[in-house]
Amino acid sequence: MTWRGTTTVRDRIFASLPYLLPLIDGLGFGGFLFGQFPVLRVLFLPLQPVLIIYGILDSSFFGLGGLIIFFALYLLVVRNERIAHFIRFNTMQAILIDIVLVLCRLIVPILAKGIQITFIIETIFNVIFLGVLAAVIYSVAQSLLGRYAEIPTISDAVHMQVR
Repeated sequence: MTWRGTTTVRDRIFASLPYLLPLIDGLGFGGFLFGQFPVLRVLFLPLQPVLIIYGILDSSFFGLGGLIIFFALYLLVVRNERIAHFIRFNTMQAILIDIVLVLCRLIVPILAKGIQITFIIETIFNVIFLGVLAAVIYSVAQSLLGRYAEIPTISDAVHMQVR
């Protein structure tokens, strides 16, 4: 559904770029899956330059590169009324997906301490990774088509944040 005006090709491309943030942060949960299926690493080779830049930024700011990118996207894009609503919506949705990932990164180790079976831990990591991958692929595809990607609960929160 497109509303609040039409989207240009430029808007569609810019709206899909913020989804790199949750995709890069979600790769950490894919370690077990990449270990089981090494061929999957080939699919993520095009991300290598972005991963290098992200790693340099993260190491330059004492591990706070992701937080700096988060605030930059939020303050410079989401809160900027001069930027198209479509771009701001997708940026905020990518930020919220990334926040869910950060929460998973905090909660999963706590849960893993009580679980002695590695199969269950691997399954949790794989589910998180595949869930993020599905959300990112769906959102990018919808953005490139000029549609708002409606993800239950997350999109509702985005609609409340982006006016």
